[in-house]
Amino acid sequence: MRIMKIAVIGSGAVGCFYGARLARCGHDVHFLMRRDLEAVRRDGLRIESVDGDFHIAAQAHACSAEIGRADLVLCALKATALAEAEELIQPCLGPETRILAMINGLGIEERFAQWFGPERVFGGLAFVCCNRGEPGVVRHLDYGRITFGHFQDDHRQATELARLFADAGIETHVPPSLRQARWEKLMWNIPFSTVAVSAGGVTTREIMADSGLRALAEALMLETGRAGNADDCHIEIEPMVEKMFANTATMGPYKPSMLLDYRFKRPLEVEAILGEPVRRARALRVAVPTMEIQYALCAFLDRLNRQEVITE
Repeated sequence: MRIMKIAVIGSGAVGCFYGARLARCGHDVHFLMRRDLEAVRRDGLRIESVDGDFHIAAQAHACSAEIGRADLVLCALKATALAEAEELIQPCLGPETRILAMINGLGIEERFAQWFGPERVFGGLAFVCCNRGEPGVVRHLDYGRITFGHFQDDHRQATELARLFADAGIETHVPPSLRQARWEKLMWNIPFSTVAVSAGGVTTREIMADSGLRALAEALMLETGRAGNADDCHIEIEPMVEKMFANTATMGPYKPSMLLDYRFKRPLEVEAILGEPVRRARALRVAVPTMEIQYALCAFLDRLNRQEVITE
């Protein structure tokens, strides 16, 4: 196995979990950290996982320049911090550096391609239940599969990158189309992540159990699938809806990351997860009335939650 130098830009739950798995496999992994920096420098990074707990003496840095050039940049920033990505990634780039965008939403790789060139940009869609615990601790609750795609749908290059993660014991998948994979993931993120917030701060269990919320989730899934198919995808919508509900039924009372952000009054990924799909649907002249309402509601709740709405 070739040892690779990997820069993790965005060391939240997702970045830390996959970065730690790669480090445990023997790769030279460096984490750009903010909140957990001192704790990880002092005590290392601990993963509490359904697949088995483990600990690494992680290499944690306060700025990208400390990391320097890397073979691979794993960017797992929140979509709300996307504007910072170019500046944070730039010090880690060499002529052959690949960039893997593990960020929720639509239009992510397009931004990266504008900044860094399309040939080095990949998308990684993580299907994982994990969250941050106390500083230096990540809790992995379930799943962990990553779907990989190249921005230009170079299947060979996507397969090479997927193999790197597979060698670390991570389940991987390489579909024919990265764009379709993005829309298919939105068929989960749009209903469950956003309804968890708009329904008053509930988990996936409450959405699944309540007939009204479940019907709302299904309507959002159907509209998302239709918009994706208008965007040159070939989603088998009904089977995908069944799959999304079946997978979610196994999660128990899972709190999506958007719900956690809402509870901690952090900015929500509304624009990437709802706004961009709605704008894409409008451009394609596809009616998505439920998504439109959900977008307006979640955007308002986000502003209100962070006291950016004048109520008097």
